[in-house]
Amino acid sequence: MTTHQDTTPTVTSPVTSPVTSPVTPATTPSPGRVTVIGTGYLGATHAACLAELGYEVLGLDTDPAKVADLAAGRLPFYEPGLAELVEKHTAAGRLAFTTDPRAAAEFADLHFVCVGTPQRRDSMAADTSHVTAAVSALVPHLRRDALLVGKSTVPVGTAAALQALADDAAPDGVEVAVAWNPEFLREGRAVEDTLRPDRIVVGVTDPLHEKVLRELYAPVVDAGVPFVVTDLATSELVKVAANAFLATKISFANAIAELCDAAGADVVALTDAIGRDARIGHQFLSAGLGFGGGCLPKDIRALMARAGELGVDEALTFLREVDAINMRRRSRTVALAVEECGGSVLGRRIAVLGAAFKPGTDDVRDSPALNVAAQLQLQGAHVRVHDPRANATAARTFPTLGYADTVEEAVTGADLVLHLTEWEEFRALDPAALEPARRVVVDGRNALDADRWSAAGWRVRGLGRPAVPARAATAPVSG
Repeated sequence: MTTHQDTTPTVTSPVTSPVTSPVTPATTPSPGRVTVIGTGYLGATHAACLAELGYEVLGLDTDPAKVADLAAGRLPFYEPGLAELVEKHTAAGRLAFTTDPRAAAEFADLHFVCVGTPQRRDSMAADTSHVTAAVSALVPHLRRDALLVGKSTVPVGTAAALQALADDAAPDGVEVAVAWNPEFLREGRAVEDTLRPDRIVVGVTDPLHEKVLRELYAPVVDAGVPFVVTDLATSELVKVAANAFLATKISFANAIAELCDAAGADVVALTDAIGRDARIGHQFLSAGLGFGGGCLPKDIRALMARAGELGVDEALTFLREVDAINMRRRSRTVALAVEECGGSVLGRRIAVLGAAFKPGTDDVRDSPALNVAAQLQLQGAHVRVHDPRANATAARTFPTLGYADTVEEAVTGADLVLHLTEWEEFRALDPAALEPARRVVVDGRNALDADRWSAAGWRVRGLGRPAVPARAATAPVSG
């Protein structure tokens, strides 16, 4: 799951900056040397983890400030365990960064493309211009045969187009091959997902390329991780197909939540019951505010767009409803907040617990929590947001919202509390110790212990489940 947009070399004159730590250029091909093009979320994680596996790694990016930060062991985003790896391996000289594509071409013969593919502004399709620019910037500087391995999430057919581009751009006598190795990172678990993944998928056109990648990942494969070999088109489809399935499962639970709201049923009990069926399972079957971030929303839209380009758009029309159900969750949460404030939030003080699109990250791209907060602010509410990690990134994206440094600061005096990102810190709160003006909470993630909150005198509303009325808190027993 590519998150935090990776930057990439553009098709301009390269920036002539040196490698930022003492790794010397290769004079002969070395399987122990690898470059990573794009040092955003995906690229920085992949580079640091390859260094952890024992390789010498050079990261390439066009952003001098980012390169300087990474070379000093600093990350521009939060990901558990990653900063420690970057600091460790830059200090040891195994991991370096540069803005010069010529340095990358000299350094290694195996190059990973890890740049962003955001949704295009004018359509649902993925923008692959960064991928194209990365290949265009590197290939003319190659002086030896090389293997380019894409990890970015791209529309099917991109690898073949890049192979044609590389063939045209390569210097005379230099052969450049393209393979694909999709990433399956989960924000908050990216290091674990790289070093101990569920599977490694590689799309290749030559058994020699399979051999190179199998040897590269040998420390991981030898630990029992499946190594799946496919053609290029299949490898490009694996990631987006996986994300489309996960999004569909989430939206199915949320569609049932809409039915439960209408019927007076409890979607939490319902999904627990059906999730016990081994064919279904509990993972990604939790109803709530829905998904966001930089992967699932744009990937399902890009998959629909590519299906239309290939003339099979009817095969994936159901994903439009998956997307629509997901967006309706935000409107439903706003409606619950308005209802609990007596029909209007004008002038009401509302505490929002959560800003990141999911726990374990500071990523606020397409964050359902911030979307809800902004909608309530537009209706006249005084909103205060608190997130354990994402306050700063949220403030840059939504500077007009109020932000609190602590849960207590956000909640004190609030007319309503919204729980919108399921951080462990929020689930572990003592509801009796909080001091709002009114003890009413809308649990947008159905993750709080409703009985415990009710016992502390709170009215609890969830998505797809009946309201839990407040109960008088039991007086402590003395003596």
